[in-house]
Amino acid sequence: MMALSVALVFLLVLSRSESELDAKISSPGEATEWGDPDLSLPGSCQPAPSCQKCILSHPSCAWCKQLNFTAAGEAEARRCARREELLARGCPLGELEEPRGWQEVLQDEPLSHGDRGEGATQLAPQWVRVTLRPGEPQKLRVRFLRAEGYPVDLYYLMDLSYSMKDDLEFVRQLGHALLVRLQEVTHSVRIGFGSFVDKTVLPFVNTVPSKLRHPCPTRLEQCQPPFSFHHVLSLTGDAKAFEREVGRQNVSGNLDSPEGGFDAILQAALCQEQIGWRNVSRLLVFTSDDTFHTAGDGKLGGIFMPSDGHCHLDSNGLYSRSPEFDYPSVGQVAQALSAANIQPIFAVTSATLPVYQELSKLIPKSAVGELSENSNNVVQLIMDAYNSLSSTVTLEHSPLPSGVHISYESQCGGPKRGGEAGNQGQCNSVRINQTVNFLVTLQATHCLPKPYVLRLRALGFSEELTVELHTLCDCNCSDTQLQAPHCSDGQGDLQCGVCSCVPGRLGRLCECSEAELSSLDLESGCRASNGTGPLCSGKGLCQCGHCSCSGQSSGRLCECDDTSCERHEGILCGGFGRCQCGVCHCHANRTGRACECSGDVNGCVSPEGELCSGHGQCKCNRCQCLDGYYGALCDQCPGCRTPCERHRVWSLWDWSPGHQLQHGLCPCQRDSSFGPYPG
Repeated sequence: MMALSVALVFLLVLSRSESELDAKISSPGEATEWGDPDLSLPGSCQPAPSCQKCILSHPSCAWCKQLNFTAAGEAEARRCARREELLARGCPLGELEEPRGWQEVLQDEPLSHGDRGEGATQLAPQWVRVTLRPGEPQKLRVRFLRAEGYPVDLYYLMDLSYSMKDDLEFVRQLGHALLVRLQEVTHSVRIGFGSFVDKTVLPFVNTVPSKLRHPCPTRLEQCQPPFSFHHVLSLTGDAKAFEREVGRQNVSGNLDSPEGGFDAILQAALCQEQIGWRNVSRLLVFTSDDTFHTAGDGKLGGIFMPSDGHCHLDSNGLYSRSPEFDYPSVGQVAQALSAANIQPIFAVTSATLPVYQELSKLIPKSAVGELSENSNNVVQLIMDAYNSLSSTVTLEHSPLPSGVHISYESQCGGPKRGGEAGNQGQCNSVRINQTVNFLVTLQATHCLPKPYVLRLRALGFSEELTVELHTLCDCNCSDTQLQAPHCSDGQGDLQCGVCSCVPGRLGRLCECSEAELSSLDLESGCRASNGTGPLCSGKGLCQCGHCSCSGQSSGRLCECDDTSCERHEGILCGGFGRCQCGVCHCHANRTGRACECSGDVNGCVSPEGELCSGHGQCKCNRCQCLDGYYGALCDQCPGCRTPCERHRVWSLWDWSPGHQLQHGLCPCQRDSSFGPYPG
């Protein structure tokens, strides 16, 4: 009981730690280097000195390659801006360089059931090439069809410690019944068998020679020496072979309560050739009535070397190097099962059920069932777990390269399920012949050094989608010329509208040499007329007698700052205009120093249809009232009747002779059809 409590506490802590780590790594709201790019965000694109640096700076940036696009004194970096701004500044649409990512489907075999599950195509497409512009997401639709009769391999891994003696008697007769039930859902099924006890060193087993030969309590019982893991029968469709080989097995014994089940699971996952796994649905049924040893426990027996993650079965099917390597960790077991695409089913007794339920949370696509005292319910348990696992479609990905992020939106045919950013897509209760869809979003934060192959797969199924990832990290301008005439008759190369000067030449058009750089005559063109003040107002470089301004500065002497305009709600020109030399040039229907005023008058119209009730002016869609009036629509003043008073009427009159009885005053919303109060 103490061992059970310790194991349960360990798994609870491990589960919480991994959940917290997952939350840190893959929280949907996590900010990346670029975040979720909002292409409409004002001011998000900043000037850049070249087309390549421009498109890498932000996904909303475009580059104008038109010759002589920038004005005198304006830096070539001003060619980099948002598409709308460049068009507004006069850049022709055909001169815009704005590369976008794309995807190309290279293989898309239609979904099909195959021949009773054999040769089925359940995942489509199969091969896609995706080119990502850094910061720009690309969405890929993946389809999955749950085919009927998909083949199954089932490996039965049994605890043969002495307490499982009664269970072994039933399992010896299991083969035929298990195959018959599985053949109800698939015609292609194979079963295999393996067993485990524990490491054959103290304090896990009794190492007295006589006890190693016969570890059971009485000499009259059939008993085999203890062992770590024994692969008994490779996967086969022969039920009689299963019953024959299992019938030859005997229980064994060990000293402590936890068993060496993790060693057995790891070897069954790693030794795929010896086990005989096919590329089909793979199930591993793990039966035990106790908990398990995990990494670190081996130190009790003087074993310090961590599990090396390799297959070590000898010619007799025994895990021969068990005394050399420590037990694997939960993470190692989960990783090995996932890599081998094996779905474990833990069939355990009620006493250990909570421990394995916590363990199952850490192992993708696993199931847990309660085993009866003699395992006579194991066939139904396996079928229930198989139906649950096969109806759950979980789409996951191989490791991502640095700087690439992924998220999923699962479209399961019912109520929409949200995306699980950086995690996986999942649909539950998927019926046979039902198709589900996953919208996979890929986004890169920077350039990949070379193409990268990413693989997507549905857990428990053999098919994969290969995604060939490329990044778009340069412009493809068609105007490239070496020794271009535009660049002072060949003094530089032209690319994307900008001259790249040969060594020793300077200027926007390579029009002067470095020897002329410090000429006082040339510098005079970069100062104010009185000859004082810094060159180019301290906001640029003087080249060839002309200022080349930096950043958002412009003008002949870089005297204008296109970021110094007034802001509204923190946004330059309110987001409704363009800043030029400190002045906002507002879009149509916008006015104000920061373009903060709308030309609409909807907010100024009174119920009677008058602007500001005839007592004010509408400015910025708000009423500015004349003296003596107030209110949002200038409809109130001292001494004026309130709206309720203007519409006050008697709601009911008693017109009998000699009586005019008041039954109440009508609030504003009452019907006024009774006429005015007589009086």
